[in-house]
Amino acid sequence: MEYLEQRRERVEERLEEVVDAVEPTELQAQLRHVALSGGKRVRPMVTLLVCEALSGDEETALDYAVGVELVHNASLVVDDVIDDSDLRRGSAAAWREFGYGPAIIASDGLLGEAFELFSTDERAMQAVAESMVNLGEGEASELVDRPSDEREYMQLARRKTGALFRAAAELGAVAADADAYTVEAVGQYAERVGVAFQMRDDVLDATADADQLGKPTGHDAAMERPSLVEVTDLTPEEATDRAREESEAALAALDSVDMPDSEAQTYLRDLAEFVVVRER
Repeated sequence: MEYLEQRRERVEERLEEVVDAVEPTELQAQLRHVALSGGKRVRPMVTLLVCEALSGDEETALDYAVGVELVHNASLVVDDVIDDSDLRRGSAAAWREFGYGPAIIASDGLLGEAFELFSTDERAMQAVAESMVNLGEGEASELVDRPSDEREYMQLARRKTGALFRAAAELGAVAADADAYTVEAVGQYAERVGVAFQMRDDVLDATADADQLGKPTGHDAAMERPSLVEVTDLTPEEATDRAREESEAALAALDSVDMPDSEAQTYLRDLAEFVVVRER
């Protein structure tokens, strides 16, 4: 775990550097509240691990890793406004802390800082832009055209969660100067990991104890949100099996890439397996 913790610490340090350079100070305070309030940092870790597994330079990937985390946090600000959620990671949601207008400005600020980090490479810009198109379409479809069956749910999950995971992995491959086939393959890996992550999240929201999970449960049902267990007849066990199928497909995509055995590759494989069995 020291291996992962060292990389996580580097993400945290660089993230803080980027946020602390923001002006004016009012915007900086808002971005600090959102971006430095904790989080799993799964997406930036995917960026770093993919780059390292492809024998790339982690320094090159670090800014991309921070950028993808900023995009993720910007989306969470909007999610909390849409859902009228008071809390995020145990702290007041941005809209609750600063008001609706400043929260939206904070989201824009996070995106601006992120795209400045991506601007060094056209392929990086394209990967993130495509993920944001999918994310926006997912948000819109969830609000006005909610999925009513498993096929529609899977399409939504790929847009809302899988797309940014895909971008995180593609950014790592771009940082390693990988060829187009490799970029696509690791993108497939990460997209499926992201979907499995979301599916497991839906199961935990429906079945886990709130204290064990570390956040309120039953949120999907209360918000009438189209979770996997809400829009299908699947039992939680069957839903977990579906998530496992996504995980296995992710591993198959990763195996299609010619990369040397490494600690980074091992952790990428572990991530695909962990998202299905996690309890929080």
